[in-house]
Amino acid sequence: MSFLKILFSGSVLALNTLLVSLLMLPWALLKLLLPFTGVRKLCDRMLAATAALWISVNDWWVRVVNGGRIEVSGIESLDPRGWYLVLCNHQSWVDIIAMQQVFNGRIPFLKFFIKHELIYVPVIGLSWWALDFPFMRRRADTVEQDLEAARKACEKFRQTPTSVMNFLEGTRFSPETHAEQKSPYRHLLKPKGAGIGVVLEHLADKFTQVLDVTIAYPDGVPSFIDVMAGRMGRVQLHVRALPVPDTLQPPAGQSLSPMAVQRWVMQLWKQKDAQLERMLHPGADQPVA
Repeated sequence: MSFLKILFSGSVLALNTLLVSLLMLPWALLKLLLPFTGVRKLCDRMLAATAALWISVNDWWVRVVNGGRIEVSGIESLDPRGWYLVLCNHQSWVDIIAMQQVFNGRIPFLKFFIKHELIYVPVIGLSWWALDFPFMRRRADTVEQDLEAARKACEKFRQTPTSVMNFLEGTRFSPETHAEQKSPYRHLLKPKGAGIGVVLEHLADKFTQVLDVTIAYPDGVPSFIDVMAGRMGRVQLHVRALPVPDTLQPPAGQSLSPMAVQRWVMQLWKQKDAQLERMLHPGADQPVA
């Protein structure tokens, strides 16, 4: 039965990705050839709508194969016309699937920073480029290049409602990485604030809210193959809608303090760690600030 589910899931996913990418192609080419503001806005709207269709089809096959296994709280007052900074802990590729399902149609299409090598992935790499996903090299010798790419992306994000997604840990959680980092958190790796510092410096005045997303897998962290085979298990998402702190909105002409960003991030992570403890161990008395 698992093999048949994987065959069904893989076939629908591949066909969905191919067809949606083909639908995106004319708009991507138009955006490339006529990079004017009005044309760009039209293309961005059409590309986002097509990407939302891709998510909807993926949502369908995930539900068919796994059932309704995503439990979510805190999404009652979201606005698809707003700007959002979405921050989340990272455990699996399934994190992205779950968040895309939960937020599709409720906030603008999620855009996140991805590795530069992924631009060469056939078909989907072009789609990510067309959707203005920032490509980051993430090497010690490319820090300035990556920061400049982030700045350029943020300038584009100011033009139309956008949700900027960031996994602050920088990589997926594992017990080995947790021990290697000597992380002070029970369920999280150390967060990194440099990336969102650039985002906040250019978009803080635009953001409607910060969405602090905590994701937990009470039945164990699934892989993408588990999802395709119907073994996803329960997924819990807790969403906190927060304002951008005044300390992270410096007056015009002043730079954002990296230390202020890091202090804010560490406070968020302390609260998130307590929230994860409550989600994974419901009997524990772990109030969240």
